[in-house]
Amino acid sequence: MRSPLTGSAVFFVLLAASTAVAADQPVDFVRDVRPILSDKCFKCHGPDENARQGELRLDLEASARKVISPGKPAASELLKRITSTDPDHRMPPADSNRVLSKRDIDILSRWINGGGRYKEHWSFQPVAAVQVPEVRNGGWCRSPIDRFVLSRLETTGVVPNDEAARERLIRRVTFDLTGLPPTLEHIDAFLADKSEKAFDKVVDRLLESPAYGERMAAEWLDIARYSDSYGYQVDRDRHVWPYRDWVVRAFNSNMPYDRFVTWQLAGDLVAKPTDDSRLATTFNRLHSQKVEGGSTPEEFRVEYVADRNHTFAMAFLGLTLECARCHQHKFDPIAQKEYYQFFAFFNNIDESGVYSYFTSSVPTPTLLLASDKQKAAMAAAEAKVVESEASWGKVTGQQQGALGQWLAARKPDARSPSPLPGRVYHNDFEKPPGGANRSVAGRFGKAARLTGDDGIGTGVGNFRRFQPFSVSLWMLTPEEKKRAIIFHRSRAWTDAGSRGYQLMLEDGRLSGSLIHFWPGNALRVVTRRKFPVGDWHHVTMTWDGSNRARGLKIYIDGRPSAVTLVRDNLYKNISGGGGDTITIGQRFRDRGFKNGSVDEFSVFNRRLTDLEVAQLFDGRSLDEALATPADQLTGTQREGLREYFLETVDKPYSDQRQAVQAARKTRCESYDGVTEIMVMSDLDATRRRQTYVLRRGAYDAPTNKVEPGTPASLPPFPADAPRNRLGLARWLTDAGHPLTPRVAVNRLWQQCFGSGLVRTPEDFGSQGQPPTHPALLDWLARDFVSGGWNLKRTLRQIVLSATYRQDSAASKELVARDPDNQLLARGASYQWPAEMIRDNALWASGLLVDKRGGSPARPYDLAVSFKPVKVDNGEGLYRRSLYTFWKRTGPAPVMMTLDASKRDVCVVKRERTSTPLQACVLLNGPQFIEAARVMGQAMLKKHGENVDAMLVEMFRRLTSRAPTDREQKILRRGFDEQLAYFQADPKRAEVFLKTGKAPVEKGIPAVRIAAAAMVANTLMNFDECVTKR
Repeated sequence: MRSPLTGSAVFFVLLAASTAVAADQPVDFVRDVRPILSDKCFKCHGPDENARQGELRLDLEASARKVISPGKPAASELLKRITSTDPDHRMPPADSNRVLSKRDIDILSRWINGGGRYKEHWSFQPVAAVQVPEVRNGGWCRSPIDRFVLSRLETTGVVPNDEAARERLIRRVTFDLTGLPPTLEHIDAFLADKSEKAFDKVVDRLLESPAYGERMAAEWLDIARYSDSYGYQVDRDRHVWPYRDWVVRAFNSNMPYDRFVTWQLAGDLVAKPTDDSRLATTFNRLHSQKVEGGSTPEEFRVEYVADRNHTFAMAFLGLTLECARCHQHKFDPIAQKEYYQFFAFFNNIDESGVYSYFTSSVPTPTLLLASDKQKAAMAAAEAKVVESEASWGKVTGQQQGALGQWLAARKPDARSPSPLPGRVYHNDFEKPPGGANRSVAGRFGKAARLTGDDGIGTGVGNFRRFQPFSVSLWMLTPEEKKRAIIFHRSRAWTDAGSRGYQLMLEDGRLSGSLIHFWPGNALRVVTRRKFPVGDWHHVTMTWDGSNRARGLKIYIDGRPSAVTLVRDNLYKNISGGGGDTITIGQRFRDRGFKNGSVDEFSVFNRRLTDLEVAQLFDGRSLDEALATPADQLTGTQREGLREYFLETVDKPYSDQRQAVQAARKTRCESYDGVTEIMVMSDLDATRRRQTYVLRRGAYDAPTNKVEPGTPASLPPFPADAPRNRLGLARWLTDAGHPLTPRVAVNRLWQQCFGSGLVRTPEDFGSQGQPPTHPALLDWLARDFVSGGWNLKRTLRQIVLSATYRQDSAASKELVARDPDNQLLARGASYQWPAEMIRDNALWASGLLVDKRGGSPARPYDLAVSFKPVKVDNGEGLYRRSLYTFWKRTGPAPVMMTLDASKRDVCVVKRERTSTPLQACVLLNGPQFIEAARVMGQAMLKKHGENVDAMLVEMFRRLTSRAPTDREQKILRRGFDEQLAYFQADPKRAEVFLKTGKAPVEKGIPAVRIAAAAMVANTLMNFDECVTKR
């Protein structure tokens, strides 16, 4: 029952945009000449200096004058070379696989004869202030848009089509603006409304529908390369759907496009950022991410930044930047240095190149998605910590009297307890250390010399971040270590985001850390002095449970070491993920303490005081202080004893310390239960990451330094704007920017007509097609900006135009003359996007669940995807396709068959195909069979024995119009044939009705349901059901 007009010859073939230039029509450099030079000549004679031949640039007029004699084609070396019969002189050379057609040569010859003048590429020129053209048939026009279209039609002698039938028009606009079909009630109301503004009312209602935001979001998620999993081989699920819901809300609230862009690029940097503005920056983090073993974190971190760069350029500038990563852009005026100036804007967040395999940690930086209730609990917990710490401080000051009494009451032979209080583990290594580690002479008796591959377990150390602890040991390193694990409590290095705590040697210095996910959710300090090599030294790391880096101390030989603060942003738990106890000398996929030695390893479940640490080092510092009369104590001893007294003796202090720890525990738990999402957050000025031009784009081949900036071929960066993403957004959304508004309105036009005025929305550069209606594009762009970047306003203008309202049917002559409808002499017609086809079937059957937002749904076809996913029960099977769980390496098969984007990269226009597989899906897919079954039984239940009424409503629900008499007879014959078929073999009906989880209506004979379902299924494959008309 499909119309022959759905064949690929009409709708699914992409032809070149340039139409033949009539002999009497002036040659236009931008429209006619530059595409030829760009495609056939720029590879060797364009911007890329590394590929350039003969020191000739045909992209620059001054250089091209070497081979062009204006007004004299025969004397021009360019014409001589491209027409030469000598293979050694002819251009392009044979090995380039580029050939100039006779038409190309004719255009170049006529261009030179006319003066050979150059123009800047159209998209880099300012948006022109164009005049709305005068036309002869002004009565056809409903808006300025129509005058631009009609002006060209009148020039070419083509008459626009009549307006589409009302049923067809309301179906078209309802799908275009909401992604769903119109209800029968809305169709009938529109047909009954004879007022001049009847269609305006329909459009206004649709633009206010919450389904509008979902329709717009479906387009945007392709651009944002949205998926619910990380990608690459492991492709683990990730929590990013709150960004999808933000997009829906932004469109429904009609957020101005300049703000929509700004928030996504730099919502964390705007004045007074909100959770929503920060959430919008997830846009930048939706690229694929790596976790496979052996991955080099920095290599993939650079890939992530490059992806942001490419997505930014394609989404907002309509440019392809990729080739400029390795060399000068071969076709557009984008230098390699300028690529990395763009790159620098996105290269300054605290992120890792791999996510955690062993834990569910969210790659940093993140936003805590706290509910109002959770925010209140977090605030109350923070206040309680402040209050309890203040009380603790008061107790400390009030205990001077108790300290004096204690000092006076000491006995002359007082000694420190042995072992010190709180010790939960001790290893003197007098027994063989196990594995390939060896017993060697130690600081005291024997020690363990480590292989770096054989860890020594302790069975203790699963401390949470609010719990104080201390670890002490003697250690000897045979040489300066670039990186070596001394001890850790974690499952792995990059494979677990280093979650836990650790002491390492990094660049010869001791480094102590507590980590949820490195680097952005962690704290770390590094000693300023390098660790001595070749001798035994005592090391202690203490933690006070404060959740602040100043609470982490490293001691060397009994004295606190001066440290450099590396990170101080720990806001989630350090436990979980495996590796729950301390391991000495080795970690999974990390560099162990190879040939290093350790001795007298001890773990304490409290923070040791300075005197206790000194005692572990020299065996006397605390003993001497305890034995010294009060009036003979040095200032250092007195302070040390005060700290020791409070921590180990004084009960009021101890009680308040427990209260503080309880408050800290509550605070930690209030944060740990809050969901996170990846966002952008710039490093502060002291840790700003330097960007370099990378030789051939390789992460490990930096050359010259670059700073954030924009290409010279585009408007200058605002002098007073910050050189960060916020400044970039301000540059991008400046009213005078030549690309941003053109790209935006072109995409809106594409949404309504299937193709933009620029048929290559991914490439507004020299390799892309020029606009079919340049003046209209510029008028729309200027009007869009002057109208406040108002998306709904511009969409309204487009769909209310006479151009949009035209019937899509066309004569054979017009199709032959203008197969791609570049003249816009008829309405657009093409297969609806995948989401609309599926949602239409669900809506028509009554199965569609009208629920917005929330976690993704898992419909039937995910069970047979490349990486099968367990499907939902209930409403998750029937939600709008926008909410379908999107697994990057195994997207929903139905969606992919119907030409959905895979979303592994930014896609601004989907391919359109017409294949037998699509018919197979619509005829046999469980979702469509079930929808047909449910629709059939619903219609039978409503209409009973009135089969004709049932078939009419079924047809109307699926096509938005009433069937003709002939169509109605075909439908009735189809139902009768199917009924007879199932009556002859009722078991077939029973089997057929088992498809899907929706219940079967028990009160209706199975054979009648099956027959009605077969008719519905057939209609779901009907041209007018799946094709825009």
